[in-house]
This record gives sequence, structure tokens and C-alpha cells, in this order.
Amino acid sequence: MEYGISKIAIIPVRAEGSERSEMVSQLLFGETYAVTEQQEKWVKIITSFDAYEGWISRVQFTALSTDDYQKLQQEKPVLTTKALTTVTKQKDGSTLYLPAGCTLPFFADNSCKINSDVFTIADLDKTSSDLMVTAKSYLNSPYLWGGRTHFGIDCSGFAQTVYKQYGINLKRDASQQVEQGKVVDFLQGAKAGDLAFFDNEEGRIVHVGIMLNNEQIIHASGRVKIDTIDDQGIYSEEFRKHTHKLRIIKRMV
Repeated sequence: MEYGISKIAIIPVRAEGSERSEMVSQLLFGETYAVTEQQEKWVKIITSFDAYEGWISRVQFTALSTDDYQKLQQEKPVLTTKALTTVTKQKDGSTLYLPAGCTLPFFADNSCKINSDVFTIADLDKTSSDLMVTAKSYLNSPYLWGGRTHFGIDCSGFAQTVYKQYGINLKRDASQQVEQGKVVDFLQGAKAGDLAFFDNEEGRIVHVGIMLNNEQIIHASGRVKIDTIDDQGIYSEEFRKHTHKLRIIKRMV
């Protein structure tokens, strides 16, 4: 088995090996993966963090030794938590701007290492003790299908990236995340940090958001925003109607 790691801030993960294929997710700096197939210009991968499959461009592929890959799976990750963290590549002094949720492999003395490259982190912040503070930091981030950063994020990417910063691994898609956690029987019993899931007319889970309390939810729909929620689902004051039909609430912590 061959392994790889993201050595740039963001790598698009596509449904198929083509620039025209939709972006279904993103790899953030320091995230690892296994290679399952290779083509001339594309590499099919399965991510270590959430076991998500997709294709990345070969020019963005960085190989990782089996030994380093296995070590990183045992290492407690150190993550970036700011919307933008500045990192300097020691070899040439160039700068990388890392979004929140990036992994800093082999972190020590304000530096991390990928193969022979050492990166110095100038302004690493600690994760807030309050998950809601982190969730609200994404307010007004634009919706982007497959996105996982403050600069573009989708509903499940929002839930996943916020939870990742607290050491809780969620799957990538809402339809996968709904299989995790414990059921909250009633909306009135929901607590801050619970995940609410919403379905379409066919009964398929198509949306997820993070509960702020049992009357409000923060979610990515057009942008990351706060709406009210009742037994029917999300009510948008902006559109003056219910926009998402509530299916189930799950507790992940």
C-alpha cells in the first residue's frame, strides 16, 4: 500500500479523475491518505481521517513512507484553530496560509515536518474550550459544496471541521454522520453541540447543523448562519418559511 499527505493548504478531492468533476471534499494540510489507484494525471485516495474516497491531482500528491504514516496514525494531532494560520517553510522561507482544522505532523518546538520539509508556525492558538465559540467563528462563511474552511464550507464539512478541533472524528457526509452518536428523543432535550439532521421528500438525509440550544441552530445554507428550529425543522426568518425538515437529533459527546 502506498500513502500520501497534503503538503499544501487545501487540495480539492473530486468525484472522478477530471478537472471538470465536482469537488466532493477537501484535504487540508497535514492530512494523510492511502492510495488505491493511480492514473497519469490523477490519484485515487481514501482519507485516513474519515475514510472518504475521491481523486486528487497527481501534481498535488506528496508520497509518505509507511513508517511515517503509521507513526502519524498513533500521534495525537496538533491542529490549527484560527481562520488563517501563517506557516513558514524553512527550506526557502516561503509562506503558507493554513485554514482552521489543518494537522501539524510531528509537531515540536513550534515546527512540524513533512518528509524533509520543516515548517515553522508563528502564531498557533489553542482551541477554545467552548465548541460553540468555534462554531460561531464560521458565521457568514460562504457555502461551498465539498468545502471545509472559513473561506467556503458545506453543511457536513462545517460539522466535521468544528468537531475535529475537539478531537471528535465525524464522517464526511451528513448521510454518514447520522449513523454516529446517540439519539436525542425530543427537540426540547437538545443541548448545545448536538447535531440535527434533515431529510428530503424521499427520506434521504441531505442536511446537518449544530444545535446552539433547543431553539436555535447554526448551519451552512448559502452561508453559515443561525436560524430557529422547531419540531418541523429549520425556520428561516430571511425567507419566512421552513427550509429544512427535521428528521433526527444525535449527540456526539
